[in-house]
Amino acid sequence: MTPILIDSSVIASLEHDPGTNVLKVVFRTGRVYEYFLVQKSVVEELLHAESAGEYFNKNIRNNYRCREVIAE
Repeated sequence: MTPILIDSSVIASLEHDPGTNVLKVVFRTGRVYEYFLVQKSVVEELLHAESAGEYFNKNIRNNYRCREVIAE
């Protein structure tokens, strides 16, 4: 997966694996989360949203199972 840089004050970049529908979100804070079963259409809407952070908070954050990725 290739990271997609986001013009957002909250999100630095994201990656989506269409095979597994895992969305990896890197926040500007440096924290990284993986969200599971996120459809490509949702990712496309996020990429085209007027505010990526607002779209993420409303449509992804509490609507998909996730886990924090801890650097080893």
